[in-house]
Amino acid sequence: MFSHVMVGARDVEAMARFYDAVLIPLGLERGPDSAGGPRGVCWRAPGQRHPTFDVQEPFDGRPPSPGNGCMVAFMAPSREAVDAAHAAALAHGGTDEGAPGPRPRYAPDYYGAYMRDPEGNKLHVVHRGG
Repeated sequence: MFSHVMVGARDVEAMARFYDAVLIPLGLERGPDSAGGPRGVCWRAPGQRHPTFDVQEPFDGRPPSPGNGCMVAFMAPSREAVDAAHAAALAHGGTDEGAPGPRPRYAPDYYGAYMRDPEGNKLHVVHRGG
């Protein structure tokens, strides 16, 4: 369904370090810099071209800003991976928006955590099942 999700960054290198720490343990890999646009990086499942999660300087040259009500959610292979992603986010400049734990209001097997990246974008990491 999705081709890519993009968030803006003032400091691409700092955001790359943050997302490497959060996304690589979830089984994603960093792809090449964005081709044909402003400086940026992306992550995707190994061996796949799309979908991608991209971090890039805004095309219009203005400062990036997180959207109110916008959130990107990543699937995790286990509850332990949710815990690890949340801890990595906090250790790499992110802030807590909801500690890892069950979220039975969503589903009986729903386990997730919420955080914000160094630019203020809201993230969610979720494991369903098990």
